[in-house]
Amino acid sequence: MEAQAQVPVSDADPTPPADTSDPAAEIAIDARRISKVYRGEDEVRALDNVSVTIARNEFFTLLGPSGCGKTTLLRVIAGFEPPTAGTLWLNGKDITRLPPNRRPVNTVFQSYALFPHMSVANNIRFGLEMLGKPKKQIDEIVDEMLNLVQMQAMKSRRTSEISGGQQQRVALARALAPEPEVLLLDEPLSALDLKLRKEMQIELKRLQHETGITFVFVTHDQEEALTMSDRIAVMSAGRILQIGSPQEIYQRPAERFVANFIGESNFLDATLSGNAVTFRTGGTYEVERPADVEDGAVSVLLRPEHAILSSDPSALPATVETVVYSGEATSIHTRLDSGEALKVRVPNAPHSGGLPEQGAPVRIGFAPGALTVLKD
Repeated sequence: MEAQAQVPVSDADPTPPADTSDPAAEIAIDARRISKVYRGEDEVRALDNVSVTIARNEFFTLLGPSGCGKTTLLRVIAGFEPPTAGTLWLNGKDITRLPPNRRPVNTVFQSYALFPHMSVANNIRFGLEMLGKPKKQIDEIVDEMLNLVQMQAMKSRRTSEISGGQQQRVALARALAPEPEVLLLDEPLSALDLKLRKEMQIELKRLQHETGITFVFVTHDQEEALTMSDRIAVMSAGRILQIGSPQEIYQRPAERFVANFIGESNFLDATLSGNAVTFRTGGTYEVERPADVEDGAVSVLLRPEHAILSSDPSALPATVETVVYSGEATSIHTRLDSGEALKVRVPNAPHSGGLPEQGAPVRIGFAPGALTVLKD
């Protein structure tokens, strides 16, 4: 691990974020050209010139695969990692060199780091006592936090005697108790089972809405990101590839990596000419042409749920390879006449039937607007 790095003067920006009269647009976090390089036998660039602004009272998610830099960026915001270059502003103040204990920021980690010998209430109380708050105020805050996370009935139980989901609630209450300006969450749901994880996704969103605190959430789970976030930043190899609402990221990915990482995807080779694409298997279809894509070879994204089995003779010809039932939907894996794989997802209705069998010839269509053109 490298020693404390000094931020180059050329990268330091003394200008605070511009004030705005619109509270919804006020900036909580403003990261400017942040880089983090670990030097050793092999130089590792964990963050590569990352810039991002996060609004106050926003649920913002850093999403990407392992090693993409999302946790490193979270640690830079927390103050646990000094940036090699760039500056970091929090509510209009430059905190680039401020130590963690002087930042109005709290972190909830994957391991909740609770005191197992203490009660639920005392775990929440501990940090407030360390801040030197009066006893009466501490009692009021602890009661408020217990009510917020719905743990009043278990306030006297040791944290070693409660479930994983309940421990997570206590960790959240403890982090929220000092009223930080920003709460950082480093994959806090990863240790929970699927059903509890889904429940806690809704619970986290509720807590963020009720407290009005800016949440910065790190995950590699696309469903978590789509379910909870106001905006998502998709990261890869130390860079942010796209920032947008869940709908924007899912429906209009900026590039193939983002499209492939968010949700299931069909990618079809095509040739773009003007405002139309022609597939290898035949058929020319109108599309919304991206401004930065030139005529020629492109990839076209078609989500499985946007593909439909069709009787239209102009639809794409294919052969069914596998039919997979998964409860709420059935996935039909097909092979186009061009040799490309294409999946169709059909919602299951009560007493639904009539799905094609393996080896059956089918045609696959899609509604207008279902195709997204990506750079090849």
